[in-house]
Amino acid sequence: MGYITTRFYIFPKSKSENIVNTYNILLRGVNVGGKNLLPMKKLAADLEESGFEGVKTYIQSGNIVLKSAKDPEQEIGSLILDKFGFIPDVLVLSNNEFTCAVSENPYQEQEAKTVYLYFCKEMPKADPSKLEAFSSVTESYELNGKVFYLHAPDAINTSSTGFTWNQAEPRQNYQSNTLAKAIT
Repeated sequence: MGYITTRFYIFPKSKSENIVNTYNILLRGVNVGGKNLLPMKKLAADLEESGFEGVKTYIQSGNIVLKSAKDPEQEIGSLILDKFGFIPDVLVLSNNEFTCAVSENPYQEQEAKTVYLYFCKEMPKADPSKLEAFSSVTESYELNGKVFYLHAPDAINTSSTGFTWNQAEPRQNYQSNTLAKAIT
């Protein structure tokens, strides 16, 4: 009886073959109160011209979804400085990080326009007792890792919890239906 011998060779990818990942970009403090004006359609075109792929934006929100072989944080900040004259706070989330945060939202059953996710660059150090002191009876919140979830059914602009969180933590906020619209 004969044998058939097969050898399998695994060739490493060459350095020029980069894996393209999807990123969710949150820009803080753009297009608010007439300051740091950033036309999103122009930004999307500039990003594509710079080599990013599949760039999607949603209205003037500062939310971007794009594909890149490398973490785009520094390049986006530099591009905005060169083209628009300022550098916003840029928070980059991998698609996996973003999808996990959305799927772990404890308020998925609530109306999307009343749910806010605050993404923090570092682990928050907020004092829960202070947040509790400012919470209204209609609001609820939960902190999970670097994501602060807030359900504010009476509107975010009257939310004491949201205001207190904004003052306490450097963060990027995301209304639950805003970046989702850019993705779809």
